Amino acid sequence: MILPGEQPLNGLHKNLSASHLEGEEEMLAEATLASALGIPPAPIHNKIYLRHRQWMMRAMALADAAGKLGEVPVAAIAVGPDNQIIAQATNRKEQECDPTAHAEVLALRAAGKQLGNWHLNDCTLYVTLEPCVMCAGAIIQSRLGRLVYGADDPKAGAVRTVLNIPDGPCSNHRLQVTGGILAAPCRQQLQHWFQQRRQQQRAN
Repeated sequence: MILPGEQPLNGLHKNLSASHLEGEEEMLAEATLASALGIPPAPIHNKIYLRHRQWMMRAMALADAAGKLGEVPVAAIAVGPDNQIIAQATNRKEQECDPTAHAEVLALRAAGKQLGNWHLNDCTLYVTLEPCVMCAGAIIQSRLGRLVYGADDPKAGAVRTVLNIPDGPCSNHRLQVTGGILAAPCRQQLQHWFQQRRQQQRAN
């Protein structure tokens, strides 16, 4: 499922279709995407880590496309228990003039509609940046099975860094969290985008 505003990173993310690739084709697609994103080879070959890494790279490709459209480059992908993509989204605050149009919220909405059920207990959400308070709350409300995120957000992270909404007293759902997947590339992607934006603003 491709949401409005999604653009390819040199067409690469089109090669990662709704179902995950298999065998040599999967390895080739992952290596090509990693090269395009400037990500070094995987340091370990744990099956679970490699799966998280693959989806995070896909999210980074979507985030890159969003950044080119003037949005803060953050993307989210909802994946089902069979490792198939259910929904994906990028930040669309600027395009929609909507303060709630964060990637996580849009991906959760799309996943609920796709499944016909707002309970996402069996799903994993991949996000390039640690969710904010609003998105952490939406994740709890969705009863998401697992959150996997890339870079910590030292200013507004509401999952582990600044606040811990999922484990707090106001949470009625215990969320499984895996943080730090491709943390450095995700952080560098955001830093590069903000650096370019400041340069453009000074030039104008």
